[in-house]
Amino acid sequence: MTDQAVDTSGPAGVAGTAGAKEPPDLTPRQFFGRERELKALQEDIERAGLDTLAGRKAARARVLLIAGRPGSGRTALAAELARMLVEPGDYPDGVFRVPLTEPGGERVPAERTARALLDLLSVTTPPGADEDELSEMVREAFAVRRALILLDDAVDAGQVDPLLPDNPDCLVVATSTGPLTGIPDVRPCTIGGLDAGSAVQLLARTIGQVRITVDPRTAETLTEECGGQPAALTLVAGWLAARPGASVADVAKQLRDQEDSPELTAAARPLARAFRLVHDSLPPAAARILRLLALAPAGLADAHTASALAGCSVSAAQTTLDDFVRFGLLRSNGAEQPQYEVPGCLAPLVRAVLEERERPAEIQLARARMLERTVRRLQACRAVTEPEDSPARRRLAGLPRSLRFPGPEAAAEWLRMREPALLASARAAVGDGDLDTLARRLVAALVRALAVHRGTENAAPVLYGLHGLVLDVAERRNLHREKAAALLNLADLDAGTGRTREALARYRAALDAGRAANDLYATGRAMESAGGAYAELGDFNRASDWYGRALAQRLTQGERADAARLYGRLGAVHTYAGRYGEALRDWRAAAAGHRRLGDVPAQARALSEAARVQEYAGRPQESLHTCREAVDLARRAGDVRLQAALELRLADTLDRLGDPAAARLHRATADRLLGEEGSAYEIRSGSIKT
Repeated sequence: MTDQAVDTSGPAGVAGTAGAKEPPDLTPRQFFGRERELKALQEDIERAGLDTLAGRKAARARVLLIAGRPGSGRTALAAELARMLVEPGDYPDGVFRVPLTEPGGERVPAERTARALLDLLSVTTPPGADEDELSEMVREAFAVRRALILLDDAVDAGQVDPLLPDNPDCLVVATSTGPLTGIPDVRPCTIGGLDAGSAVQLLARTIGQVRITVDPRTAETLTEECGGQPAALTLVAGWLAARPGASVADVAKQLRDQEDSPELTAAARPLARAFRLVHDSLPPAAARILRLLALAPAGLADAHTASALAGCSVSAAQTTLDDFVRFGLLRSNGAEQPQYEVPGCLAPLVRAVLEERERPAEIQLARARMLERTVRRLQACRAVTEPEDSPARRRLAGLPRSLRFPGPEAAAEWLRMREPALLASARAAVGDGDLDTLARRLVAALVRALAVHRGTENAAPVLYGLHGLVLDVAERRNLHREKAAALLNLADLDAGTGRTREALARYRAALDAGRAANDLYATGRAMESAGGAYAELGDFNRASDWYGRALAQRLTQGERADAARLYGRLGAVHTYAGRYGEALRDWRAAAAGHRRLGDVPAQARALSEAARVQEYAGRPQESLHTCREAVDLARRAGDVRLQAALELRLADTLDRLGDPAAARLHRATADRLLGEEGSAYEIRSGSIKT
């Protein structure tokens, strides 16, 4: 057997991972062995690889594959290789790790994997971008970097290939249970169990050398019972460490005497036996918490998650989770607000014992408690940003102290750290189908928290997916009002990223849903937005038609402010279409509406646009009169920049009328008004917003 190694120091992350969301693990590294594998992997990097079709050196990144069963230490080996390569500066742009498999064994969608990599690179991704677009962005981002990409637990080559940079200066290290057929020039480094010496060394590190020295042959027997698997040995060592009076022979016998499930393969039995040994020796309350952690979203939990799942106090849950870390059952990120991860190799075993020991009704109740707790934490996360005397802060004061945050910074950090778990929780809740009310509340609370802490624009890629989840629930439950709202939100994000036709289709669908719900706000909003989409596409006839429909509804409802705004939108569309008579009529109507509302700045802007239309129509004297009227209004409103812009428009009109002296006076007035506000060129170049 070749030299083996294991890293049992904590999370399967890479020290110094660039841009990682998680703080680095604080446990000292204790990696040993596997010298031969590490040497072979390093030599493989230097090996001259050839494109199998072209017969020349490949232009893509080299791919190294570490293959082994779950629990064999393949991720630890990949992390140690990455550390060895990064520390000398071979890959100065850092290490970027993403998992390719969910804790439940499902493939992580390629779109989500690409977004995760781009997020680590701090590259902004457009909301709603598809897999191909995001994969291309990943390749472009790494084309100018010398980085190491660690793709953990790949199912097949189809997950890896779209993420390979077209840059031989990058290196990709993938872990998998078997070969990645379809990626050229990849030689797997296959690992099995630890050799006897390394396995005994792992035990001694945890339980001390004395119990090994008094019975070294039994210690070797124990490692054989564990199949040399690092994960199984770690569990057994944790069990022995918690029982100073137990001998190595005791645990070896207990492992041998366990009955195996008939569906287990011979290779899977050692880890399953070790897990059963630890689980069955836990106090009943702790064992139940461990089982229920199978429900933790993305395999990630904190003390509140465990507390809600088991129905115990937060402090009791925290103590139990820390015990699990010592037993090798969980990994901790070591942060001030610690987060815990169920190791991927243990996740199927935890889920199996949950289904075996807990009734379905109890499982669903635990899931509901966890979602309710998450909603309340998100509400507290948002409320802490509100003013002290606001209703939200008063409601926050009524929550238990353990649910509250000491300040906005702590809430923002919690949201950042828990974001993967929160998104996974929302996806799972919507996918469940039986907890739709809680799912809707969770998504709504998450949307609000992200918007207030990150800003709607920065959170747009995440919000896009959340609005899609709302749409799924609304369609499943025939909730027309929620469907209309979700479609409008998705359409707005589509429109903001240039997917105007997709946005238009969603606005039309939102109109249908709004009508089904008899929601006048949604229908009016959908018609107005459809008009904007048609205007963006240059179809001014349809744009004016949809704006006209929206205007008719606003007038019927007596919504004067919205009606005035829509008159302005109609005026703009008619202006673009060259229908100056209709444009002038609508701008005048907009100005009259704003006048009745007492909105002097808006009235001035509407009149300024009317003056522009008159100028386009070849009526400069009328334009001059209207523009002066607008200047007076802007002066009354105290809008210096608008007044300066109108003075410049007056100057241009006077030039065309053959009065350069008067034009110079108005330009001088504009310059005086601007002062520190900006140059006349900047004002003239900008549009007057209506």
